[in-house]
Amino acid sequence: MIWPATLLGAVAGLAVASIPGALLGVLLGQVLDRRLRLHSWAALRERLGGRAETRDEWLLFILLGRLAKSGGRVMPAHIQQAQAEMQRLGLDGEGQRQAIAAFAQGKTARYSLRGPLRRQRERSEALLRACWRMAWADGQVDQTERELIMLWGKWLQVSSAAQAQFSDTYAPQRGPLTPTASNTYQHALSLLNVSADAEPAQIKQAYRRLLSRHHPDKLAGSGASPERLREATERTRELHQAYDLVRQRHGFR
Repeated sequence: MIWPATLLGAVAGLAVASIPGALLGVLLGQVLDRRLRLHSWAALRERLGGRAETRDEWLLFILLGRLAKSGGRVMPAHIQQAQAEMQRLGLDGEGQRQAIAAFAQGKTARYSLRGPLRRQRERSEALLRACWRMAWADGQVDQTERELIMLWGKWLQVSSAAQAQFSDTYAPQRGPLTPTASNTYQHALSLLNVSADAEPAQIKQAYRRLLSRHHPDKLAGSGASPERLREATERTRELHQAYDLVRQRHGFR
């Protein structure tokens, strides 16, 4: 695979630990929009050298990028969710760079995904669950996001009832937790189980450990109840918010 020099220059020197900042920089830039110019799925297949497993991951992040941009602009919560999906898949440095490229391409490409999705029906649940996680990342699903996912589900031959169940699984709970409590610095430190004088590396490690422990996908395959999955999803969202608050207060990416 041959990557544009500008893209390689933007990402080659970035460590996996700094992916959130790297992801934000690449996604907000226009390098891919100007350089890749991939206007069809066939062009993407050619760019990826025909490797099926790479195309599968590329397709997932194309979907996530299109969802994130569907409301007009990509929010920080969308970027955090894209990073969480990379971690869930266990992508290495090269895999993460390709996922970033696919996410950015998904923001601008408007070719039909009907054919590629029809060839991924065996992965329909995993794809749609990831899409609903992205749609709910900012706490609400707008009409455009819902219509996109429902259309993709139709192409994947997934029923509306199943789609509703996926959506409900990742919808935020409307319960006793108040925004004031969840957004305070001390509460964020408590959620991450770190002290105010912790080093950035310690905070990052604590965040990733908790994210891995509480991610709803770890429970989905074990027969957990919808209520338990919703709790895990809400816990994951709280961890995202807490980490973002602590990260900003400590001034690191």
